[in-house]
Amino acid sequence: MPNRLAEETSPYLLQHKDNPVDWYPWGDEALKRAREEDRPILLSVGYSACHWCHVMERESFEDEETARMMNEHF
Repeated sequence: MPNRLAEETSPYLLQHKDNPVDWYPWGDEALKRAREEDRPILLSVGYSACHWCHVMERESFEDEETARMMNEHF
């Protein structure tokens, strides 16, 4: 099931649209939620052609347990 990144135009963000991580694109909505829930922001910075970004996605962001922890704490 796609997350909030499904409607983005950035190739990098679109690569993460099917991750189980509850991603928010950088913006007011993400900042508002972090303030309201008093949670830190986990900021992932990458590039669509970056090899290590793909490795991190495959090994971390697609992993259900890792995604659950990220969704719970960030």
